[in-house]
Amino acid sequence: MIYSTATVAVNPEGETPLTREQVWLGLEAKARDARLFLPPGLCTRCDVTEESATHFVREATIAGQDLREIIVLERQSKVTFFQATGPREGAIVNELFEAEAGQLQLKFYCYLGLRGRTSGGPEEQAEQAQFDSDKGYKAALLSTLKRTREMLADGTL
Repeated sequence: MIYSTATVAVNPEGETPLTREQVWLGLEAKARDARLFLPPGLCTRCDVTEESATHFVREATIAGQDLREIIVLERQSKVTFFQATGPREGAIVNELFEAEAGQLQLKFYCYLGLRGRTSGGPEEQAEQAQFDSDKGYKAALLSTLKRTREMLADGTL
């Protein structure tokens, strides 16, 4: 199994401050259309195909792999991506919370396996290393916040 976590400050010194509502709008936009937040060409399709009061379903092609995710939004708090089909199974969570001193934080965590692969095998070990690397999900959190700031600045969020 793959378990990874990363937490970043939403408003580090030198950055344009974001409110909880603004970060939430960015997280929701990312959940609905990953193309807006991922490097160009990485996500070539991202469509919401079903929607209900409790969740929505998106089908996407990311890094050449088709996937289907059930996405649950807990308003201004948490986005959970359940991997229904695709190379991974399990859940990925983006959580917005306040640290003890009141600073807004954005946290990523996941508990995943690779479909059709040996648990703990070389493929999962490689995936674990990628998640934990400098280019893993900590970088994804930082790029999400950067893109949210850009969208606020240009009026698209």
